[in-house]
This record gives sequence, C-alpha cells and structure tokens, in this order.
Amino acid sequence: MKSLVISGKLNMSVVAGDIPEPKDGLVRIKVKYVGICGSDLHYFFEGANGTFVLKEPLVPGHELSAVIDLDPSGEYSSGTRVTIHPARLGNSLPGLETLSHLWPNGSYLGSASTTPHTQGAMSEFLIVEKRMIRIIPESLSLKGAALCEPLAVALHAINLADGVTNKKVLISGSGPIGLLVIAACKVLGAASICATDVFDGPLARSKELGADRVIKIGEEAIPVEEFDLVLECSGVASALSGAIVAVRKAGTIVQVGVLPAGHQTIAISPLISKEVRLLGCFRFNNEIDQAISMISENPWIEKVITHSYSLDEAKVGFEMAKNSELSSKVLIAF
Repeated sequence: MKSLVISGKLNMSVVAGDIPEPKDGLVRIKVKYVGICGSDLHYFFEGANGTFVLKEPLVPGHELSAVIDLDPSGEYSSGTRVTIHPARLGNSLPGLETLSHLWPNGSYLGSASTTPHTQGAMSEFLIVEKRMIRIIPESLSLKGAALCEPLAVALHAINLADGVTNKKVLISGSGPIGLLVIAACKVLGAASICATDVFDGPLARSKELGADRVIKIGEEAIPVEEFDLVLECSGVASALSGAIVAVRKAGTIVQVGVLPAGHQTIAISPLISKEVRLLGCFRFNNEIDQAISMISENPWIEKVITHSYSLDEAKVGFEMAKNSELSSKVLIAF
C-alpha cells in the first residue's frame, strides 16, 4: 500500500509498504478521504506541532472517511461506509471519569505526542479498534464524512460553553474550524453570529456558512463588550486579547485554536474586572456522534470543503491548505 510520510520539516514523500493484517478485535479499513488539519500543516512546514516535535517519520491525518475492508470477526461487512473516532484511550483518573479525551497515556492518529509516534490515516489501508468505528448514514457522502472529526471539535467547544442557543456569538478566525463553528452555531440557534478574519476569502466563506456579520481585522474594530460568547479559533495571542475586550461582563471565551508553545503576551486585565470565564478546548470527547447527525441532516455544511487532491499531489494539497485566502478544508483523496 501507499502512505504519505512526513520525515521532518518540508520533508514529505509517498512510500510503499505491506498491507497490514488485523488481529483479534481490530478491523482493517480502506481509506477514502483524509482532511488536512492544522496540526498536519505544522508537522510538514515546521517539523513540530506546538510541543509535539517530530522524532521519526510520521504518517499524518486523523480526519477521515473509509469503508470496511476486513473484519476477521465478521461483525462489519466489507464495504460498510464509516468514519473514525481517532483517539485511543489512556487511563482514567479521579475527576476525569467522563472526560476520556483528557486521560493520560492515550494517543491520537497522526500525532507526535507519543513516542513511537501514532501513525495516522494518510495510507491506503489502516488498522483501527472496533470502538473507533462509526457507521455513517447513506445521506452522508464519503467526502462529507471526512468533516465529522473537525466538526466534533467545533461542537465540543460549543458544549463547553453550555451551548449557543439565543446567544450573541463572535467567532474569531474563519479558517476550517472557525467555519465549522459558524455552521454549528447556525444549526443550534445562536441569536447572532459575527465572524472575523484578516483575509477576504475566509470572510466570504463565513457568510456562506451562516455568519450574519463579518469583520476584517485591521480595517474595522471589533465591538466592545457586545458578545455573550467568543469562540477563538485563530490560535493567535492578540486575537485572545481582542476576545477579552469583545465579550460582555460575565461572558464566556473558549480558546479553540492552539496557541504557539511558550509564553504569550495577552492583555488579560479586563478578564478579571469583567469576571469573564476563559475555557481551554482540547480535541473532543464523544461529539463525533453529534457531528455525524448534524452533517447528515445539513449537507450544506460540506461547503467547508474547497479542494481535493490525490495522494501523489499531496504536497500541492498541503501548500493549498496553508493558503487561507484561497482554501478552507482541503482533502487528500485515496
């Protein structure tokens, strides 16, 4: 089989290997589409994703759709259409019993957070645990199913904030996750949705996905104390400072975008005087099931996908995915 491998900064190749055989309790899937995530871009262009540094070759990818290829137990039929919850669980701790995504010693497809690294989904075939498998309905395309994982991230952020129904919401950063947050806020009944970005392309797409208002950073000021909830999706420290100003007294900010490793300069004083709640957001728990239902019932969410490339065109795909003016979610097609 062929796999995409990142061996270091700007070092990407397609390599051939043996098709893996599933052991008891495991299933082999045939991959169809894999979304290029921000973490994948960091591994390729920088050789690291925050504090997770490449120490060995890594197959990236954790946003995927597939069909069952071989289940030795016979539980799943060949050709069954699926997506995958990409986390392998660690060990529960007191106080974290229901928060399996925060358990220590877990792993995630396509991540250098573990050594050996956890190889990801950008291979023609992949072995997964049965608990990771989610069957998708016929109403959901295989392309759309590759959005279930990132939409689950968006839904986890919204759930942390106790929902968005009848709330005035600001989405800071209109990249792929920001757009999926916008779409989810639209479906879940936000009173109003305002989106920001530094580029025109993402702002145009945010309108198409449901934003009522857009603000181009650097040309228009963000209103002060106007929003019940800010979902910060850019991962830029100055954007978090802006979110603290924009949220109302006793409002909520969820930091969805991953900030760079190391110390950040953030104007945090208004957070204190306004008694603002600031929440971190790490991947998701079980929201992938909610995501499958949401995309199935709202196929227009698939408009987040702007480009698709073959495995042999993967480097071009990564370059496009980095160009936020021209692209949103970019897929690698197998």
